[in-house]
Amino acid sequence: MENISAIVQLASENGAKFIYPAFGVTLRQNQRDWFYQKLDELFPALKQKYIRQYSNAYECRSPHAEPLWQLFIKECNKAGILYKMQDIIQAYKTGYDDRQLSLF
Repeated sequence: MENISAIVQLASENGAKFIYPAFGVTLRQNQRDWFYQKLDELFPALKQKYIRQYSNAYECRSPHAEPLWQLFIKECNKAGILYKMQDIIQAYKTGYDDRQLSLF
């Protein structure tokens, strides 16, 4: 949990305007094969826990995703950092909608 607070704080200190997170991973078939191979190499026995938890799911959310999201939202609101995609898109479009950009 302290990682979330630190990431948002550092992002804010370094001028970040938005963060779009995912609290988990996505695993396509080839990615899953590679990931499981690395688990076998580096953390024997952990692979079976992942298989029991996620089977062949494409999206593998952290079991702690909900409290992580709540903390993330609180920290982003406190720092003034956007995290909802519609707000991010609106913010980066501001100032460009009413004029043609030029390369020269």
